[in-house]
Amino acid sequence: MEGNTTEEQYEFLADDPNFSVKPVMFSLIIGAFFAILNETLLNIALTSLMEVFEINAPTVQWMVTGFMLIMGILIPVSAFLLQTFTTRQMFIGTMSIFTIGTVLCAVAPTFSFLLAGRLIQAVGTGLLIPIIFNTFLLIFPPERRGSVMGLVGLVIMFAPAIGPTLSGIIVEYLGWRFLFITVIPFAVFSILFGYKYLRNVGEVTKPKIDLLSLLLSTVGFGGVVLGFSFAGEGEAGFLEPQVFSFIIAGALSLVFFTLRQLKLDDPLLDVRVFKYPMYSIALVMFIIVMMSMFSSEIILPMFMQGPLALTAATAGLILLPGALLNGLMSPVMGKLFDKFGPRRLIIPAAFVLTLTMFSLSQVGTNTPIYIIVITYMFLMLSVSAIMMPAQTNGLNQLPKRLYPHGTAIMNTLQPVSGAIGVSVFISILTSREESFLQNAENPASESAMTQATVAGVELVYFVAFAVALLGFVLSLFVKRARPSDVSEASS
Repeated sequence: MEGNTTEEQYEFLADDPNFSVKPVMFSLIIGAFFAILNETLLNIALTSLMEVFEINAPTVQWMVTGFMLIMGILIPVSAFLLQTFTTRQMFIGTMSIFTIGTVLCAVAPTFSFLLAGRLIQAVGTGLLIPIIFNTFLLIFPPERRGSVMGLVGLVIMFAPAIGPTLSGIIVEYLGWRFLFITVIPFAVFSILFGYKYLRNVGEVTKPKIDLLSLLLSTVGFGGVVLGFSFAGEGEAGFLEPQVFSFIIAGALSLVFFTLRQLKLDDPLLDVRVFKYPMYSIALVMFIIVMMSMFSSEIILPMFMQGPLALTAATAGLILLPGALLNGLMSPVMGKLFDKFGPRRLIIPAAFVLTLTMFSLSQVGTNTPIYIIVITYMFLMLSVSAIMMPAQTNGLNQLPKRLYPHGTAIMNTLQPVSGAIGVSVFISILTSREESFLQNAENPASESAMTQATVAGVELVYFVAFAVALLGFVLSLFVKRARPSDVSEASS
């Protein structure tokens, strides 16, 4: 009886006159926006950092892949932490860690110092995202989650989408340090506001942590991300011993991790979430969308600043309409999800995403700028129509006891899939460029290098088209999920 009472309390918490929802939402959203913004804020600034610190591309890439690596390692622990600490403790702690990392980045005298601050930032960001999802799942009932998750999508998707645009403008007119300086006051305000107004939701059960599970999780997710990250650094790509050894070790660790979770009474990550079909489909589509978005935010700026010879600020502004459209449409898609369900949104959007990837595989030096602007807008529109509706629909099918685990697994796979997507597509781009130049009459000429990059971009997006096509096929099997608690209670 006690468990049922607790579940009913969470289901109607948003309607409780003694509970103020707005301060909780505002505290989480403002902190999340600036934390998540940092995932892509450095994308266009990487070229400037290479010049400032006199480092090469594989070295500077660790500002992106290192960030994703730390997130991939830490997020699996979030389910345990969410049941060990209160909401206020988790939020204030993670935002404090993020702020410390941001300050270190702003004053960094060397690249190593900058990278260390960046990794500390990742600790805060990685733990913050699961807090948001778990809190809103506990506060709002299923019939209201589409609109609420649409608002969350405004943050989760809009922040990283607008990152390249802000980055280009800030780097060109203020300098790279202001990428971090401008974030600090907002992060501090978020901590102070949360300290005063944020209330605790959920139940602190203080489960025991299984150290072997923690070790297997760290080696598993860390090994996979490291392996794919190293793939773009050597000439042999995925055939490098360093690359496939990390990937194999990571994959085997994840297999053993999964088997161990099935045997534990209090698993670190309860993999039983995969027995719910809508959750599993949502997870695969989530990965496909993340790979499409993160890779585009890396590849397109490289294409525009390379073959098209545009400045960082111009490249950022070209991506701005798509970023704005994504942010503005996320809440709208949430309301449409509540009204019409997932199929009417996800199937057309998956089709548009597939066409968009094919269109980008046809770009060249003669492609008009407005074509890139429009294509990127369609890309971000389709992302907003797939991402949060699929994620909300998948989570809706889970029983409440699995909310921390379902959100932790999804948010773990965000940086992992992003790192894999970026690494794979950068590796494809580099390999195609090298292959093209080997057959060129004058490989050192500017014309040959430009054509090589164009050929690489075309191949990257053709592969992305194939991946998006898989997502479209999966979308045909999506249906509105019924919360399993309701199903079990009514049966």
